[in-house]
Amino acid sequence: MNGHRKVALIAGAQGVIGRNLADHLDAAGDWDIIGLSRRGGEAQGNIRHIAVDLLDKKDTTDKLGGLTTVTHIFYAAYVDAPTWAALVPPNMAMLENLVNVAEPVAKGLQHISLMQGYKVYGAHLGSFKTPARESDAGHMPPEFNVDQQVFLEKRQAGKSWSWSAIRPSVVGGFALGNPMNLVLAIAIYASISKQLGLPLRFPGKSGAYDKLIEMTDAGLLAKATTWAAESPKGANEAFNINNGDLFRWNEMWPEIARYFELEVAPPLPMTLNVIMADKAALWQQIQEQYQLAAIPYEQLSSWGFADFVFSWDYDMFADGSKARRAGFHEYVDTKEMFFRIFDDFRQRRIIP
Repeated sequence: MNGHRKVALIAGAQGVIGRNLADHLDAAGDWDIIGLSRRGGEAQGNIRHIAVDLLDKKDTTDKLGGLTTVTHIFYAAYVDAPTWAALVPPNMAMLENLVNVAEPVAKGLQHISLMQGYKVYGAHLGSFKTPARESDAGHMPPEFNVDQQVFLEKRQAGKSWSWSAIRPSVVGGFALGNPMNLVLAIAIYASISKQLGLPLRFPGKSGAYDKLIEMTDAGLLAKATTWAAESPKGANEAFNINNGDLFRWNEMWPEIARYFELEVAPPLPMTLNVIMADKAALWQQIQEQYQLAAIPYEQLSSWGFADFVFSWDYDMFADGSKARRAGFHEYVDTKEMFFRIFDDFRQRRIIP
């Protein structure tokens, strides 16, 4: 590691957000990147990986205690749990363990970036004020995103480094074994529908089909995260980061069907986590028929998360103008994002 280069420590480096951030920093050319995840990974370019369990204080200390050259910490790790309250202890513990080990030894630390989401606004609880703004009032806990930011704010007091909190909408990008990959879930659902000779039906809750929603492209998010970490205007601030356009499923769904050369039939509410649970054998047939990558079905199907997104029978969007006023002006066309990611899945032999 070159002491004159910036050194990024990315927690959650195998997820949609972390993987795309690592690739973005690697392409920039002036970063050394250390990716953290439970399963590790193979080194490529300026990216190396460390397999570490951030829930385990000793493992975190043993693996990360010598990382003295880190200049930027990007926190995008997440562990799932069955209830909102149960999410708090493990997700707080991971951030605290990482910061408690890395911050004291990284004498040149400049910034800690925290990945959040619209749960900060109570978006997961039901109909909330839209467009959501970074200055909106808080809501009744439990909510680990809020607790994590409070932890960083207190930790940063009197220190030379700064923090930022990045708040994307539903993130679109490539990653496998990720519990929150909506675009991949749609691609698998559409491919199975086609294999069975069925039209593409929107499976969401009645009322979700015509509500306003937005997404955040993983590449755009990587650019915004890096910008906030390096711009003086990003210091100690929170930013909503979204593609910049809004859509309704009743308009996007036929476009997705057209991509997969499928007819559209009226929506039919169904719980994908239940109705797609028996499709592993069928997917194996599809893999063999089309010579796809032999990736286990359970690594491809984020059905629970898709059910969550498709249950939003209320508008789901935030005001992204604070980031624009501070100097970040990138945007992405969401329909083109879907098609580009679908194309990527095909090139990687993940879908037919």
